[in-house]
Amino acid sequence: MRDKHDLNSEIELIQDDDVLDTWFSSALWPLTTLGWPEKTETLKTYYPTSVLVTGFDIIFFWVARMIMMGLKFMDDVPFRHVYIHPLVRDPDGQKMSKSKGNILDPLDFVDGVDLDTLVKKRTEGMMQPHLKAKIERATRKEFPDGIPAFGTDALRYTIASLATSGRDVRFELPRIDGYHRFCNKLWNAASYVFGQLDELSDGERTDTIADRWIRSRMHHTIREMHESYANYRLDLVAQTLYDFTWREFCDWYLELTKPILTDPHADEAERRATRSTLSEVLASLFKLLHPLIPFLSEELWLKLCARTGQKSDSLMLESMPETNQFDADDEAEQEMEWLKQVIVGIRQIRGEMNISPAKILPVKLAGYSELDRRRAELHNGYIRKLARIEDIEFIDSEQSVPGAATAILGEMRILVPLVGLIDVAQEQDRLGKQLFGVRTDLEKAQRKLRNEQFVSNAPDEVVYKERTRVEELATRADQLSQQLQRLAEID
Repeated sequence: MRDKHDLNSEIELIQDDDVLDTWFSSALWPLTTLGWPEKTETLKTYYPTSVLVTGFDIIFFWVARMIMMGLKFMDDVPFRHVYIHPLVRDPDGQKMSKSKGNILDPLDFVDGVDLDTLVKKRTEGMMQPHLKAKIERATRKEFPDGIPAFGTDALRYTIASLATSGRDVRFELPRIDGYHRFCNKLWNAASYVFGQLDELSDGERTDTIADRWIRSRMHHTIREMHESYANYRLDLVAQTLYDFTWREFCDWYLELTKPILTDPHADEAERRATRSTLSEVLASLFKLLHPLIPFLSEELWLKLCARTGQKSDSLMLESMPETNQFDADDEAEQEMEWLKQVIVGIRQIRGEMNISPAKILPVKLAGYSELDRRRAELHNGYIRKLARIEDIEFIDSEQSVPGAATAILGEMRILVPLVGLIDVAQEQDRLGKQLFGVRTDLEKAQRKLRNEQFVSNAPDEVVYKERTRVEELATRADQLSQQLQRLAEID
């Protein structure tokens, strides 16, 4: 045995013939996984591969070594592109580490975990056991009820949405909860569509403005999807699909189909077109969503196929949609944008004046153009159903409508007379209290910004946030003042 104090003593070193250095063996990964050093058919077919996905922290340790080994043994690089993704950090921006006790097991977000189990996982086998009590306190504060089960698809969608072009992203519970709600939204939307497909039939079709619009939006969504995938922007893929699914397909198109599908007097050719459009757009949406939420999209796809009679073994075997499957329609998009703004304007008046959703509103239009009038008359049914109004009255711009709440669309004014709709005194009292509270908060925020010591010493983002708050409070105060002024005009 060698004396530990004898630096000149000899020691015999033997190389284990069954072990490779970690990074050396990793460098051979593109080769050995395909059968190298044997000249296999798999190696011939798939080498070089197309894309390597990795974090920026091991570019030299792993990526560069793989390239060098590929050039040495295969005379070619092992991949053509390297997709460098950001590193996931905790809500405080810290790198996840067992020693810090801030690690998160992805399976805990999929299946859920109770608080005691989570604490145990974070504090067992720590490299710095003296931090155990601190980590336990932090865990119990951050996850007081443990972690609920969000499912695999919600987690996958969250990770895709975080795949930005930056170096770091923060993983936060509200984000995965939001995408869990998104999955529920898709399920409910699909259930509505399935309920409409029992009467799907062939025959003459007359596309409504809503059908033309959603097909055009699908055309642009598919185009954006292909562009984002080509540029490895999975975050943009996730955002594009979220916006289309939630804001366009669910919030607008599904609501626009109801007046057609529920009205017994609706044109049958329009009904047929609406049902076909629902089926075709939803089918393409499942295909687009499949890489992000494979489990939910697969199940819904097979349910859709059962409803429509389409034969398919799996969504995985279907082709991605192409833009030529749906027509771009600028006219329909412009028409729908006008219609949406009218409906939103009336809904905002209802919300601002605290008018019950059950009340049917009278609406007057002033300052309208001939195009505005044509659109209002053409889409009267949609406006009446979605904005819950009696009818539309066209009046001269000079005509006075005392106490009317107003929304502006270009040169056109959307007027809702408030007489008989609300208790004026009660509403004035409610809005007056709100205005007092907003003005009080505004004065406090302005006083803080007038304090030179605060502006000089506070972090830039804190000062910016306070200035933004002042602008928002000032805008809200102005809105409340205008509402009180309209109420004062009511006899």
